[in-house]
Order: sequence, then structure tokens, then C-alpha cells
Amino acid sequence: MEHPEEALRLEIKTDVRRIREQALWAGLKPGMRVADIGCGPGKTTSVLYGLVQPGGEAVGFDASRQRIEYARQNYGGGDTGGNGIKFVQADISGLAPGQAGLFDFIWVRFVLEYYRSGSFGLVKKISELLRPGGVLCLIDLDHNCLSHYSLPPRLENTLFKLIRALEEKADFDPYAGRKLYSFLFDMGFKDIDVNVSAHHLIFGQWKQEDLYNWFKKIEVATSKINFPFDEYPDGGQGFLTEFLDFFKDPRRFIYTPLIACRGVKP
Repeated sequence: MEHPEEALRLEIKTDVRRIREQALWAGLKPGMRVADIGCGPGKTTSVLYGLVQPGGEAVGFDASRQRIEYARQNYGGGDTGGNGIKFVQADISGLAPGQAGLFDFIWVRFVLEYYRSGSFGLVKKISELLRPGGVLCLIDLDHNCLSHYSLPPRLENTLFKLIRALEEKADFDPYAGRKLYSFLFDMGFKDIDVNVSAHHLIFGQWKQEDLYNWFKKIEVATSKINFPFDEYPDGGQGFLTEFLDFFKDPRRFIYTPLIACRGVKP
């Protein structure tokens, strides 16, 4: 999803109220040292930082230099993290305790969907950063981008083909959410809990932020894999136009399940 407007897209789509609810449900408390893996532009890290006050620390990790620069400019926290929040550019698959230290709570939200072939290995690697008794919280979508009613047949066929192409060419996982519980179970985590809710829930009058988020995702994803749009004589533009007509119809219904899992490291 890397593109010049990605920080803006992530900022717009981040619901601060939901972040707080999910983090408190998972067990985040004042005084904890929390890691935000795949922190993006830093908005979520700043929310987590607020929840661990007084006395806590928050560290956001992301591989994107652009995201880390944006986070530092907008939410503070250079490499030193003197005010209790810092942002570190790093390959999240290569983080090690000697580099990052140990954490009381690790937050992994909307990350594993980009690692279809290696998500369990990535979770095991991330868990090395968690102290015994610490909490690992995994949150991701399930049936991502695939639950729409009622799509015209051509649009539905193309959308499913597009998601399949993203699985094969970009290692995207539209079913990441349903795997999270088994990851924690297989690693022997204790006190595992699961929460399922709706992430995307769109009906009636559309909102500008939803429209921007969906169309930016489609625009960027299709350009990265050079998807052919064989059923549309005018190619991708015809697909986008038909999807726009569907999206703006107040009769349509769109939802995406969000699955949150938390567990305690033995």
C-alpha cells in the first residue's frame, strides 16, 4: 500500500475510540512498556502511549522511513524517546530483544494481512520481544474486502479475482483474522481471549472518509500488481466507475469482521 498519500489514508481510517476500547479489553494498563508493531504514521502509538500513563513507555516500529518521519513530526519521539514515546524505523521481521528490549504489551494490528505466507513465523519472532507474563494482542480483518451486498455479477467476479491475485502476487491475506487464535494457542500462550466485531460497516448514506479509504486501496493495489480487468472494455477505470456507483447507492451493505485475540506469554 506504499504511496505518497498512505500516511493520510491511515490517519483518516484510524478510529481513536476503537483503539482505546480494544487496548483496554486486551489488558493495557498504566506503567506498561508497549510496542506498536507496524505503527504507520504513529496515531495509534500515541493513543497507546496515553493509556500507559503515568509511568509507561510506547515504542512504534515500522519499516517505512516515510511513516516514521511523519510519526516523529506529528507525535514526537525521536530515537531517544525522552518523553516516553519514540518511533524506530526497523524491519519488523528482524526485531530482536537486544535491539528493542522487552515489552509488557505488544500490539500487532492490521499487519499480518500483508504476510500471508509467513504470518505465524512473524508472530513467533515478535513474541520474543515480550517478557514472560506479558500480553500479545493480535488484531486483523477476516474476509477482507469481500463482504458486499448486492454487487453486480461482473463487479463481484472481478473483485474476487482481484483479491486472489493479491494473495498470489502480493502475499496479501484476506483471511488473516481467523488464524490469530490458533497462533496464540500453538505458541502455548495462556488466558487467551477473542473478540469479534464489525470493522467496516457501511449502509445508507456514505461517508467521505470511507469513500477515500476504499478507492485509494483499490487504486494502489491494482496498480502494484498490474491487474488486467479483462471483463471491462475500458479496463480499471470501468471497474472503478462501477464500484463507485455501487458504493454510493444507499441500498448497498458492506461489512468486514474484525477479530482481536490476546494472550499471556507463559
